[in-house]
Amino acid sequence: MEAVAGKESKQTTLQITGMTCAACANRIEKGLNKLEGVSSANVNFALEKASVTYDPGKVGVDKLEETIKKLGYDTAKEVVDFNLEGMTCAACANRIEKGLSKLPGVTNASVNFAMETARVEYSPADISVSDMQNKVKQLGYKAVTKQENKKAVDHRKQEIKHQKRLLLLSAILSLPLLWSMVAHFSFTSWIYMPEILMNPWFQLILATPVQFYVGKQFYVGAYKALRNGSANMDVLVSLGTSAAYFYSLYLTIDWFTAGANAHHGPSLYYETSAILITLVIMGKLFESLAKGRTSEAIKSLMGLQAKTALVVRDGQEMTIPVDEVIVGDMVLVRPGDKVPVDGVVLEGTSSVDESMLTGESLPVEKNAGDAVIGATINKNGMLRIKATKVGKETALAQIIKVVEEAQGSKAPIQRVADVISGIFVPIVVGIAVVAFLVWYFLVTPGEFAEALEKAIAILVIACPCALGLATPTSIMAGSGRAAELGILFKGGEHLEQTHKIDAIILDKTGTVTKGKPELTDVLTEMDEVDFLRFVGAAEKNSEHPLAEAIVTGIQERNISLPGTEAFEAIPGYGIQAVVEGKELLIGTRRLMEKYDVDAMHAYETMSGLEETGKTAMLVAIDKQYAGMVAVADTIKETSKEAVQRLKGMGIQVIMITGDNERTAKAIAAQVGIDHVRAEVLPEGKAEEVKALQAQGKTVAMVGDGINDAPALATADIGMAIGTGTDVAMEAADVTLMRGDLTSIPDAIYMSRKTMSNIRQNLFWALGYNTLGIPIAAIGLLAPWVAGAAMALSSVSVVLNALRLQRVKVRS
Repeated sequence: MEAVAGKESKQTTLQITGMTCAACANRIEKGLNKLEGVSSANVNFALEKASVTYDPGKVGVDKLEETIKKLGYDTAKEVVDFNLEGMTCAACANRIEKGLSKLPGVTNASVNFAMETARVEYSPADISVSDMQNKVKQLGYKAVTKQENKKAVDHRKQEIKHQKRLLLLSAILSLPLLWSMVAHFSFTSWIYMPEILMNPWFQLILATPVQFYVGKQFYVGAYKALRNGSANMDVLVSLGTSAAYFYSLYLTIDWFTAGANAHHGPSLYYETSAILITLVIMGKLFESLAKGRTSEAIKSLMGLQAKTALVVRDGQEMTIPVDEVIVGDMVLVRPGDKVPVDGVVLEGTSSVDESMLTGESLPVEKNAGDAVIGATINKNGMLRIKATKVGKETALAQIIKVVEEAQGSKAPIQRVADVISGIFVPIVVGIAVVAFLVWYFLVTPGEFAEALEKAIAILVIACPCALGLATPTSIMAGSGRAAELGILFKGGEHLEQTHKIDAIILDKTGTVTKGKPELTDVLTEMDEVDFLRFVGAAEKNSEHPLAEAIVTGIQERNISLPGTEAFEAIPGYGIQAVVEGKELLIGTRRLMEKYDVDAMHAYETMSGLEETGKTAMLVAIDKQYAGMVAVADTIKETSKEAVQRLKGMGIQVIMITGDNERTAKAIAAQVGIDHVRAEVLPEGKAEEVKALQAQGKTVAMVGDGINDAPALATADIGMAIGTGTDVAMEAADVTLMRGDLTSIPDAIYMSRKTMSNIRQNLFWALGYNTLGIPIAAIGLLAPWVAGAAMALSSVSVVLNALRLQRVKVRS
């Protein structure tokens, strides 16, 4: 289970720019973890985000950002512009500016009194636009967003656009150099070669912008890394390309000073450095494009949100952006519209499609007093609702937050990759130096160019990008796909742990069963409608849950109920009532015996019903036995299928309940569960979990996330059955949004597929480097081929992770 942060702890997520490989992420993570007051820091290279838990009394967000900047990186911010209303003097502007500046997540706030505007720089992970508007409202003013500036800046899109421009420039300048290189091969002697392409000065002119303008990012990255006492991918690329470029520059100058022959220059390596930089940038571009697709689940969840809301303010109907809705607003939802925020129905009747949250395909009837959830779809009637949760508090926003946190967290298996990445670069540099010396002194004595080429190939082939991407991309894609299936993993460690489960404890009520009793059997020798009229009229006066189930079942048969002339509940026996002048007795065997009703012949049938897990009640009219009704907490339609799938996966299934053993065994038999623990008190459920763990089992507990909290916390994996309206995310490691037991095998299957995908990625990344280095060292790999292979390695890892987005959980 994940450790719960102390009361004083806070959590923030920072978007980081400037990282080039996993070593960068490791360095930032170490730097943040060293700060006093930081209890944990996780940096996700694939998401480019840092998730930090800290004590605000000892360290602030500004200090976290300052540390990241000192390490040579930066944090991305979003900017929002407001039009302000109600200011009367400069003091008003100062007051608003100070109020906004003090909000958590706001790094800069500037208010212009003359223009009546405010510009705020903020971290969207910590604060929303509506939070800032509410603050301004508290101060006695009004802030309205400027529509043209409201769109958040997508830093990744900007970076991709920039890299595309660099790639185009690099490719244009490198192509003639590649042409000159190809012409050196004997089998390409037929290719026409303009003499100018062989001129060392012309090659220098082409290669220099590629080396120092396009390749500037690698030098900057390498400097930052080395300044902080570590090494990363930029160090390897900078070393390899600089060696080729400056050796060629030396040869060019030497050739010129020795009396240059413009037509026949020396063998140069400008094309090696230029083509390497081009290939590395192309690989990073493909990688960024592929990484963008791993967060499709978040984008699709965000796409569910309504964009606008029709609110009634001061008696006027107005359409406003959804993030400007505040708690207490009156919101009108027309037929066919999305419910914009979580709320309560004040007026109107309609059916609402809640399938996006609950997976329930049938629309749910909504009347006054019923809760509605943002992003669900109103089908037919007009609803007037009162907003109760807006912005970050809505059910959908909470779901998005859980998925984002899961995608940003680290699975334990990633720690291995992080350690390897951290020590990999210095080792590779050492191997490259040794290879250079061996070739220069032993294999091809005195051949500097030959030895240099081998060292460059080693430096380039060994970039650990694929290793750094292997785990986070799979976690992102796997948790995103799980979210689409209604399964929310609280973190990467839970996604990893779930695949190890070999024993599952299922709570009975509300998990295996629907948790709501239903009228299941009606046995009578008189007219059934008349019989049910009398029974329903008598039971509607009782507050017992079983009575409610009987009345509901009778009303669903469209039977109208007469009035009751007298009613009395007899604790431990049943009820006595008078309906249309007839005396009714409904209850146990003891009730019949107490009033001398001869019902002995029905006892055997009654026992048969009870053995199937039903609660049966005998009915007598005017002291004569008239029939019986039976009520049961019926099993969910999918419970049997889910249990069979779990058993097929080799998992032991145990049902636990506080009910009596006979009822428990009857329910278990219906769904195919062989192991039952009955008459267990809530506090005893955790002991049952411990008992299984003591046998060496990895145990999952599945419950409703509230009364099963101790057992959920004790289990290796706690799964909460939720419907999306009150998601028990704090109690459990995994939330099954759809309240459907088949989500349990789905969750385990997704965990197994994700772990398999991670292993494939790690095997490919490690195997690629392990094989690539010796092949380069023995001279079988040209530097430009090594560069292409390195780029392909990173892209292939990300593409493999993306396969998880198409996983089908059921055949």
